[in-house]
Amino acid sequence: MSSRKLYSLSSPLESAGLEELPISIPLIERLPLTWRFLLASAFLVSIPVFFQAPLVRSAPWLSLVMTGGWFWLSAWLRSRPRSAEWGDLLMGFTWTWLAGSIYWGWLRWEPLLHLPVESVGLPFAIAGLRRGQDRIGNWFYLGSLFGTAMTDAYFYAVNLIPQWRQLVQVEPHLMEPIFQSAIAQMQTPWGISWAIGLGSVLLLVGGLPLRSQQLHWWTLGGAVLSTILVDGLFWLAAISVL
Repeated sequence: MSSRKLYSLSSPLESAGLEELPISIPLIERLPLTWRFLLASAFLVSIPVFFQAPLVRSAPWLSLVMTGGWFWLSAWLRSRPRSAEWGDLLMGFTWTWLAGSIYWGWLRWEPLLHLPVESVGLPFAIAGLRRGQDRIGNWFYLGSLFGTAMTDAYFYAVNLIPQWRQLVQVEPHLMEPIFQSAIAQMQTPWGISWAIGLGSVLLLVGGLPLRSQQLHWWTLGGAVLSTILVDGLFWLAAISVL
C-alpha cells in the first residue's frame, strides 16, 4: 500500500502489518495506531527545539547536510510496505528540519524572517494535499508551522522581540538578565492574557482533529498540541536559570 493513500483505522492496516513501527518498541506497540502517530508527531516537533537548535548554532552546515539524511530515510521507509506511513510522516519532518537549519544557522538574529523561512515547505505541502498525496507528512508540517506561527504571535504581542534578538547573540552566561526581562513581561496581565488566548486556540485546533480516526488528523493534532508542551518547557527553563 502506498503512503500516498489516505490512511484510517478502517483501512486494512492490521492485516497488512502496517500497524507496526519500523523499530519494535513493545510498550508503544500496545497503543492504538492513532496514539502512536500523535506521540511520534509530538516527539518530532521537539527534536528541532531541543536538539537541532544547539547543533545548528555550532555546526550549521552539519545540520543542513543532515536534511539529506532525513530525506533518504524518509524515502527508504516509504518504499517498504510495513513502514510507508512512517516515511510519510518523516518527510513532513524533513521540511521542518530544513527550515530550522537555514533560519537558526544563519538568520536567527532576525525574528521577522523566522516564519517566512519556516514556511519554505508550504507550497509543496499545499500542492501535495491538493493532489491527495502524503497527507500524514503534509498535515504534520502544517501543524508544526501553525504552532510556530502562534508562538511567534505571542512574541510580537508581548513585545519580546528585543529579548529574542539578544538571546541568540549572547553567550549563555550573559542570558540571565535577558530572561529576567522576558519573564517580567510575560507575567504581566497583558502577557498572561495572550498566553491564555493563544493557548486556547492551540488546544482547539489541536484537539478537534483527534475526533477523527484518520492518521493524518492525529499527526496534525499532535504537532499543534505539542507546541503547548514545548513552549511550557521553555518557560520553565527560563525560570530555572533565574
